[in-house]
Amino acid sequence: MSRRRDERLPRALFTTAATSYAVNCALGASVAAGIVHTGKFRWIHHAIYIATVTTSIGAGSSLLWSRNRAGWWLIPAALPLAVIPRASARSSQHVRTALSAAPFFLLSLIKAWR
Repeated sequence: MSRRRDERLPRALFTTAATSYAVNCALGASVAAGIVHTGKFRWIHHAIYIATVTTSIGAGSSLLWSRNRAGWWLIPAALPLAVIPRASARSSQHVRTALSAAPFFLLSLIKAWR
């Protein structure tokens, strides 16, 4: 793998994971606030969650194949991402659990771009 790709691919993965996480939080918050009504398309929130988990795994795996160490900052986000499906979507626990991953996505994104 070339050095240039070794630097760009982790950045793209961390950016994609953080963006997916932010979009999912925004969608969940807008549905909870009654701004957006997903109706028959509730699955979109779940699909974005799956995309967030998948891209986070890809970004974290960069610890194994690149020199980028941002994955260490993202690893703690795995716990809230694993717990969130078990929290009722209409509960404050769901919101708190989802938001507890935010600092780790932000820090890993910052670290990936430094």
